[in-house]
Amino acid sequence: MIPGLLALILAALFTGAALYILVAEQPARLLIPEPALLVQWRRAYRGGTAMQGSLAVIGFLCAAPAWWLTGRLGFLAGGFVLVANWPYTLIVIMPVNRRLEAIAPMAAGPEVRILVARWGRLHAGRVALGGMAVLILFWTLVSLTVA
Repeated sequence: MIPGLLALILAALFTGAALYILVAEQPARLLIPEPALLVQWRRAYRGGTAMQGSLAVIGFLCAAPAWWLTGRLGFLAGGFVLVANWPYTLIVIMPVNRRLEAIAPMAAGPEVRILVARWGRLHAGRVALGGMAVLILFWTLVSLTVA
């Protein structure tokens, strides 16, 4: 079941990247002065958005045919949970992003640190969604081999 396996791999890559951001990148960026913190967050967010957004969409596009070919709703559910990162980002995280984007780096003060810390807590939702997608897709693939 190649599409299902690809969906699982993409979900795992998404989740691994999100987890890395949460446990390594985010704590490190919070140690630097606010102007540099804001510049670093912007650069990392732009790159991360392109990578993680693509992984979520392509993962869904692999999960959908896996569902179609097998009739296993787990593939569809896992794909939807993975791609749910898009609306989660747009609805929940984007207001914080907009506030951060509106601040000039040289005018960055304590508010930037508070917003970036909040962004990190909200980003944990991406880790949770990705992790749930991995578990659902993995369980679905295992259930194919057992059946």
